[in-house]
Amino acid sequence: MSALASGSGFWDDPKAAKGVIDKTNVEKAVVKPYDAVEKLLEDADVMYELADAEPEGDSRAAALSDVSELLEKAEAAFDRLELQSLLNGPLDHCNAYLSLHAGAGGTESCDWASMLFRMYQRFCERVGYEVEVVDIAPGDEAGITSVTFLVSGPNAYGYFKAERGVHRLVRISPFDSNSRRHTSFVSLDVIAELDDDVDVEINEDDLEITTFRSSGAGGQHVNKTDSAIRIRHVPTGIVVSCQAERSQHKNRAKAMSVLKAKIYEMEQDKKRETMEKFYGEKGSIAWGSQIRSYVLQPYTMAKDLRTGIQTGNVHAVLDGDIGDFIDGWLKWKSSGGKKVSVTDDD
Repeated sequence: MSALASGSGFWDDPKAAKGVIDKTNVEKAVVKPYDAVEKLLEDADVMYELADAEPEGDSRAAALSDVSELLEKAEAAFDRLELQSLLNGPLDHCNAYLSLHAGAGGTESCDWASMLFRMYQRFCERVGYEVEVVDIAPGDEAGITSVTFLVSGPNAYGYFKAERGVHRLVRISPFDSNSRRHTSFVSLDVIAELDDDVDVEINEDDLEITTFRSSGAGGQHVNKTDSAIRIRHVPTGIVVSCQAERSQHKNRAKAMSVLKAKIYEMEQDKKRETMEKFYGEKGSIAWGSQIRSYVLQPYTMAKDLRTGIQTGNVHAVLDGDIGDFIDGWLKWKSSGGKKVSVTDDD
């Protein structure tokens, strides 16, 4: 890849060059875990030969301890490789658009939406994914009513599709002067950012396009022009907006990318005759439709209601430690919906 990138003419077409780089990164993400397991096993084999050559004593025991440690690392790397093999969907390799929407609960839910947004940002930092906000709407008093953001990285959609659904929070409200316990709901939609070679026909006559002034905190950098874009696709009723860029042209391009992805997702579900899969699994943003509960009072627990995986360290989860939930969902899905092992509550 480095030789190709340094070749003459490679960057003459930036769009094509980016496509090659993205494809290479996906392939590296597949090959790298194989190489890691192979290297660890080779190191363990060499260390075992050294241990076998040592006489009985501390040196041999230390060498055998190193062998055991290398084999444990190899097993962990193999487990990650096994999980990656489950990402075999046609769009699993793509980047992902995530949209959080506050539901029942007013200010509580808006605050909960901002907490979830932070959780996913922290998770992305852990795994090396990039986050780009496309559109965000602040709450009236606190938090956010909705936010759409792009997560870029190998297999982003494959992993984040595990998070699609309604997330429920139970806690003592910081906004209630009587310190009562409140329940809040936020829904998360996840769609794949489509590759350029995926054809989605959109008739310009079917679009209602409006411009508005981007919201912000104010100050010298506040946008004074109507650069934000809102697009409504009349036949489907899908509405998308983008205000992340200062340029109206760039906002329109990003909004069209999101619209294209949403229409594609809807059409794929229609072809499979399972519209319930996309909308039904998420359900209404209220009781009875949640996929995961986060409880801060009267005890602490985060539990996935599909897989049965739970942990008492809910604060670590809210700080981005959601890998066990995602991995557990992938295993659960591949097993046909059988319950997987449950994490320790400590």
